[in-house]
Amino acid sequence: MTSSAVAPGATTSENGEPRAARRSDRARDEARLGWWLAGPAFVVMLAVTIYPILQAFYDSLFSYRLTAPSDKEFNAGQNYVVVLSDPVFWQAFLVTAVITIITVLVELVLGFFLALVMHRAIRQLRGVLRTAILVPYGIITVVSAFAWFYAFDINSGFVNHWFDWVPGIDPDLNWFAHQGTSLFVIMASEIWKTTPFISLLLLAGLSQVPGELEEAAQVDGATAWQRLQRVVLPNMKAAIMVAVLFRALDAFRIFDNVFIMTNGANGTDVLSLLAYRTSIGRLEIGLGSAISVLLFLCVIGICFVAIKLFKVDLASARGEG
Repeated sequence: MTSSAVAPGATTSENGEPRAARRSDRARDEARLGWWLAGPAFVVMLAVTIYPILQAFYDSLFSYRLTAPSDKEFNAGQNYVVVLSDPVFWQAFLVTAVITIITVLVELVLGFFLALVMHRAIRQLRGVLRTAILVPYGIITVVSAFAWFYAFDINSGFVNHWFDWVPGIDPDLNWFAHQGTSLFVIMASEIWKTTPFISLLLLAGLSQVPGELEEAAQVDGATAWQRLQRVVLPNMKAAIMVAVLFRALDAFRIFDNVFIMTNGANGTDVLSLLAYRTSIGRLEIGLGSAISVLLFLCVIGICFVAIKLFKVDLASARGEG
């Protein structure tokens, strides 16, 4: 008598070959519940966002100025040619990409450190630590941007006087007169405000790491770095992907800090501000809509790259095998 090689719970096809096991009833119920809970919000978000997206794409196909609405003329995508051939667009794209990459990387490192502190802290201090860490994230972005602007302003700021002992900083340093220093302040304000958000997402990922795996690795003689590299981080892959994806999308659409601190001066223009200034400042609705559509496509591209890069099995992350 031959023994069956089919795994328990699996089914076989007509020719006797193993067939992939069907999802459990619990998994189907959870998926159905998830759709019922998220479905209404998804429908509302779709209804609210789909019209502006389609309207922006429609307007981007026309030569359209608000000062002359009767002269609206279809130009078959000529606006995209104008935008993509403009060095100003590519300069703004480069600055946006630099801000996104640097801020997300720094926030990921600092957020992971803060998540470790909160995760390892004794029970009595966890609530206090989480509240203190979340304070910057609770401040409105505009208020935060003004605070950082006045802190570094050459006339009203205190940074130049408090840190004049640091090489390169003196009372006469105008942080917003140069591209490098302006971008430094903009990115520092972004990192200060949104690192708590990253730390909370990573803290959720740390709580999913099985403690017995770390203990087993420690018993086997693994160092702290080896446990982090081979046990902790692989089990946090889904949380890291969500943190990077959410923050990259938000950072690529940065607007408030740049608008308040420099208004795009000294080579600090970003795509969102360029779209705003083209549409609202110059009343070029067609060109501004084209920039907005390109910004939207960049965001979609970031989503695609992040998902492909991390290759997270969400079923395994949920514990479905």
